Amino acid sequence: MADSSAHFDIDMTQGTLKLVPQGDWRARFLGALDDDLRNFADDSVGRDLVIDMSHVDRLDTVGAMMLQRTMRTCSGRGEGSEFTGASEAHAALLAQVEDHLNPCHVEPEHGNPFLAVIERLGKGVVDAYYAALEVMSFIGLTLATAMRVIANPMKMRWTSTVYHMEEAGMNAIPIVGLMSFLIGAVVAFMGAKILRMFNADIFTVELVGISVLREFGVLLTAILIAGRSGSAFTAQIGSMKIREEIDAMRVLGLDPMEVLVLPRVAALVVMLPVLAFFAAMLGILGGGLVAWLAMDISPALFISRFQETMVLNHFWAGLIKAPFFAFVIAVVGCFQGMEVEGSAESLGQRTTLSVVQSLFLVILIDAFFAMFYLEIDF
Repeated sequence: MADSSAHFDIDMTQGTLKLVPQGDWRARFLGALDDDLRNFADDSVGRDLVIDMSHVDRLDTVGAMMLQRTMRTCSGRGEGSEFTGASEAHAALLAQVEDHLNPCHVEPEHGNPFLAVIERLGKGVVDAYYAALEVMSFIGLTLATAMRVIANPMKMRWTSTVYHMEEAGMNAIPIVGLMSFLIGAVVAFMGAKILRMFNADIFTVELVGISVLREFGVLLTAILIAGRSGSAFTAQIGSMKIREEIDAMRVLGLDPMEVLVLPRVAALVVMLPVLAFFAAMLGILGGGLVAWLAMDISPALFISRFQETMVLNHFWAGLIKAPFFAFVIAVVGCFQGMEVEGSAESLGQRTTLSVVQSLFLVILIDAFFAMFYLEIDF
C-alpha cells in the first residue's frame, strides 16, 4: 500500500481482520504510511484485529507505537485482538510502548483575555510578596552574621574583602568615570539650550552641580554597579552552588555567609561611596567643559559660581545614599546566587533577577530619600 521498505497488507481470507506489516518499520520509512494506517484504523473501529508481526524485519519505538495505536483504535479488543508472530525483542518493545499511548492533556487556553491578564497579575503579586519575604529574611541573616563577626573580628575574611574591593570597586572606575563625565556633559548641554531661551545661561552651573551631586552621580553609579558587580556576585556564587562547593564548605564546618556573602557586602559598602564621589567629580568636570565650549563660561567663572551657590548639603545628600545602595545590591546579588538550583538555565534566570531586583530596590530607596530630604528640608 506504499512504495517504501515498510508496508502492510490486509488479510480477511479466514473471516478475521488481519493486518500484516512487512519490511523495515523504523521512523525513517513510516512517514508515507501514517495516513494509510490511520484510515485503516478508522474504518476498522469496533472489530477484532490480529496483527501478524512475522514479516517485520526491523522495528523501532515509532513503528511499535504506530502498531499499538492501530490496535487501540479498534475498540473491540476482545480475545480475538492480538499480536502474533512477533520475535522476543519485538514483543518486548510492543509491550513497553503500550503504556505510553495515553494522549497528553493540554491545558485549555483561557477564553477571556481580561481574566487571563488578571490571573497573571495576581500570580505576579503573590510571587513578589514571597520574594520580598525571602529577601528580607536573607537581609536579616546577613545582619546577624555581621554582628557576630563584629563581636569576633578574627572571623572576618580580610583577604577576600580586599580582593572584592578591587574587583567590584577599583576595576569599575573607568566605566563609572566615563559614564559620569558624559552624563554631566549631557545635562549641561540640555540645560544650556533651555536656559539660553531665558538669557539665564549662568544657571547651568547650578543645574549641573545640584543634579550631579544629589542624584545622577550616586544613582547612575549604583545602576552601573548593580549591572556589573551585583550580577557578578550572583554568577560567582551560583557557579559554586552548581559545582556543590557551598555544600563542601558546610561539610568542612565553614559558614557560607561568613566566607562568601559578608566579604562581598563589606567590600561594596566601602567602595560605592568612593565611586559615587569620583562619579560626582567627573560629572561636574563634564558639565564645566560643555559650559566652557558651548556657552563661553570660562573655567574660572564656573568654579567661582559653583563655590558661591553650592552648599555642602547637596554633596552629602548624594553620598549618604551610597552605602544603602551598596548594601542592597550586594545582598540581592548574593541571595540570588544562593538560590541557584543546579543548572545553567537557573543561573541565567537568577542573574537576570539579581539585576532587576537590585535596580528596583535602588530606585525605591532613592525615592524614599527624596521624600525624606523634602520633609526635613535638606
